[in-house]
Amino acid sequence: MTTARDIMTTEVITLSPETDIIQAARVLLDNGINGAPVVDEAGRLTGILCQSDLIFQQKKFPLPSVFTLLDIIIPLSSSRQLEKQVSKIAALTVAEAMTRDPVTVAPDTDLETIAELMVGKNFHTLPVLENNRLVGVIGKEDVLKTLFSAGKAPETG
Repeated sequence: MTTARDIMTTEVITLSPETDIIQAARVLLDNGINGAPVVDEAGRLTGILCQSDLIFQQKKFPLPSVFTLLDIIIPLSSSRQLEKQVSKIAALTVAEAMTRDPVTVAPDTDLETIAELMVGKNFHTLPVLENNRLVGVIGKEDVLKTLFSAGKAPETG
């Protein structure tokens, strides 16, 4: 059975929460990666920054939907969600743009589970944690390489 340990990249490119957002974008582009784990000074995983987080910044400011009932304005979206979106759009550092508490896998997570997360949840990058320490990262390219090297061509439907 193929596991995360078998396919993960162990030389992980990481970002710090204080990294400038432009510099972080350059790191992703220069290294041809979709995302990078964000670790604090102690090496603990605090989030993940993906290209989609950076593209989110190009989104227009979301105006909350409201309706009025008896002269009372009732928002249809939570102010917390609105604050989160505004913060991401205006992000200057990785901490402001990253996805906090990313989904992670363990080194013994099987390939099927990894594939399900990537396809079902639309994750492109999965940090691999062992004893709460970052030991690797898996990208969609890692999964594809494994499938093709094992002679398993993807099924078309």
